[in-house]
Amino acid sequence: MGYGKHLLVALDQLINAACGGWPDETLSSRAWRRHVAGRGSWPCRLIDGLFFWDTEERGGRVARHCQLSYESERQGRQQPPELRPVTGTGRS
Repeated sequence: MGYGKHLLVALDQLINAACGGWPDETLSSRAWRRHVAGRGSWPCRLIDGLFFWDTEERGGRVARHCQLSYESERQGRQQPPELRPVTGTGRS
């Protein structure tokens, strides 16, 4: 991830925290969690529309930006490699 993208993610996390969200989570990830919990899908639809090109084909289904952001958060991809969850050892 380049420097510019790091700054955009940091700004995104700051806005999310200022709006009452978790400080290390992006608005997109938070929107996906709200959508899955049935607490409102409009933020997810809005963000996915803004990032319409960020999709991934998965066996006939399409994962969009908010879902991909949530999965990235769960896997710790935004963290430095030495802080990412350890896989294959039963630890997370």
